[in-house]
Amino acid sequence: MIAENTQTQMRKGILEYCILSIISKGEIYASDIISELKRAQLLVVEGTLYPLLTRLKNNGLLSYNWQESTSGPPRKYYQITAEGLEVLRRLDSTWKELHYAVETSLQGRNESNNN
Repeated sequence: MIAENTQTQMRKGILEYCILSIISKGEIYASDIISELKRAQLLVVEGTLYPLLTRLKNNGLLSYNWQESTSGPPRKYYQITAEGLEVLRRLDSTWKELHYAVETSLQGRNESNNN
């Protein structure tokens, strides 16, 4: 139970970062964001994604525009704002620091567990 809770919190903690990173590559439709996250093995459902996109938009990190679709109603396409790019840059730096800290903490663990 404790491991599952920690795993959930870890995934939640990096979800915004991954979403901003995906959107920074160019304008994208929400279902394509979900596909990118699934490809990265970070499974997210629409019920999780849409409130997060709305919060990021309300915080000025994303914007969107409507585009006509040949196969149904217009679609909302998201793009990152200048403020979103600045936040992403800061998250990149934080991720590098965290990655280093985790990797450094894990060094030697396997050797000491085998003794």
